[in-house]
Amino acid sequence: MSAHFDMANEGDHSSAKAITPAELPNGTKAKAADTNIIQQPAELLNTDPNERQIKENLERFEHLFGTDEDAFDQPTTTRKELWSYYLYYNGDNGVGPGSYSQALFQSSLTRVGHIPGTNSPCDANSECVVPWVGGTRAVSSVVLIANGLTFVFMTVLFVWLGSAADYGSFGRWLLLTLTVTCWVFQYGFMSIREPSQWRTAIGLYVVSYFCYGATLVFYAALFPRLARYMPHVRKAREEELKEGKISQEEYEKVESLERNHISNISTAHSNIGYLLTLAINLSVLLPLQNNNYSNNWALFLTNSYWVVLGVWWFMFQQKRPGPKLPKGSNYATIGWKQIALALREVKHLPQTFIYLVAFFLLADGLNTTGTLVNIIQNDEVEFSFLQITYLGTTQAACSISSTFGFWYIQRHFKFRTKPMFMFTNFFTVLIPLYGMIGLWTNKIGYHNRWEFYFYNVVFGLFQAPYYAYSQTMMSEVTPRGYENMFFGLFGITNRASSIIGPNVIQAIINASGNNWMGFPFLFAICAAASIVVWCVDIEKGRDNCRKFVEERKVLRAAREAGLTKGQVIDCTVEGTLKTNNTVR
Repeated sequence: MSAHFDMANEGDHSSAKAITPAELPNGTKAKAADTNIIQQPAELLNTDPNERQIKENLERFEHLFGTDEDAFDQPTTTRKELWSYYLYYNGDNGVGPGSYSQALFQSSLTRVGHIPGTNSPCDANSECVVPWVGGTRAVSSVVLIANGLTFVFMTVLFVWLGSAADYGSFGRWLLLTLTVTCWVFQYGFMSIREPSQWRTAIGLYVVSYFCYGATLVFYAALFPRLARYMPHVRKAREEELKEGKISQEEYEKVESLERNHISNISTAHSNIGYLLTLAINLSVLLPLQNNNYSNNWALFLTNSYWVVLGVWWFMFQQKRPGPKLPKGSNYATIGWKQIALALREVKHLPQTFIYLVAFFLLADGLNTTGTLVNIIQNDEVEFSFLQITYLGTTQAACSISSTFGFWYIQRHFKFRTKPMFMFTNFFTVLIPLYGMIGLWTNKIGYHNRWEFYFYNVVFGLFQAPYYAYSQTMMSEVTPRGYENMFFGLFGITNRASSIIGPNVIQAIINASGNNWMGFPFLFAICAAASIVVWCVDIEKGRDNCRKFVEERKVLRAAREAGLTKGQVIDCTVEGTLKTNNTVR
């Protein structure tokens, strides 16, 4: 069957509304079942030959115009590739950019600072200020400002290039660039020897922490695709689902469980790397514990560990190109266009955006709580890398056991992602709540060294699984083929959302002179966020994502062929595509 398309009837291609029979060209009306297949392909009945033929036609057009990642041959995930993915995260464990770099930076500030109103050097029991823009500012406040700057830069990067990483092979090169830049600036800390170099330390810290945070986002965006092309998941999708042996819901459980598997095991590897890195650093910190420069050598070893383990991912990662860039777009502008599109699509992806808003608050509260506790902890241990290493070792050991433990429990009982995530959220709220107690007493509430060991035990037991389940939750409500764009938005909520928290807390601390005054605000936003997360409906979110993806494919095919959506729907039903007198 063939169809003639009148190009004079070309209409608006930008609408994302559902396609109805009235939109077909030349007055043609397709059967309601046919148009429903285009709108909701996940509901195809595999036993109906007519429906299977229509889906095959749509897939042929996807290949023709490169509107989907499946338009290209996608390799099956190999064991070597999966292990190199785990090893990258084993090295990218955060000890360097997240712990040691901040301690070096904060130590430089404290050594150059003074007690307010005097010229006396700072000590662990007094407020400490440094020269800042014609006046003075508390050291804690400066650290929070530096963190706020990194989150601003992350926001710009995620908006600008996040979506671009979904197209072609741009994503793999972006991750490589960010990784190498982080390595270079971490090695740059070897030049910090004197307190007077605190301005250089700020620059090194901001750039390296910015790149580190960005690597986490673009690395995390890879695991849904790795899960999708695991051998057993691919067999379930391409054979069992197509042959009608399993339902769409049963297939989704298979893929969801594999996403949880990869997310949890990679998080466990991050904590294994955290523990091994700290253990290796003891070889420097113990013999040289009276030498301040031993801290720099510890950071050198930490960064080298990441380099040795991280390089394998770039060697064994298989090429899985995304769709081709749309006509009229380029890598520098596509990000802004896609973010604008995503914001316009709020009503079509309500569960996705509810989760992003909730996680915006939750991440803001948790990240800023971690920064504030680390500031208090660094003061308590007097910036001793040895003590920080002991504390980190405690956290890492608990994180490894809890991440494997949570995964085995989930696999055995087949728990869904959301209940596991909500369980970890409960303890997220307790961390700032405990800090609030320190406002009314000096006996507990992060006033004693033993409490920081207690904090690291609780953090390890529940926050490591929290991170794994939070990104799995994001993957559950992310449209396929748009992982980098939505994980970029997720990165904004997870990292750049903390533009708010650090700035609010630093203002509170600067005005009150009391670090503990920040905990009530942090408890309030963590509690509010947990309530909103509970309202997210994962099943509705998946359904919304499927419809979003299929409608975008039709719109993309229409733009590429110079046709209307209705014409593309018509020829999909009929099995022909005719433009410029050429049948495809």
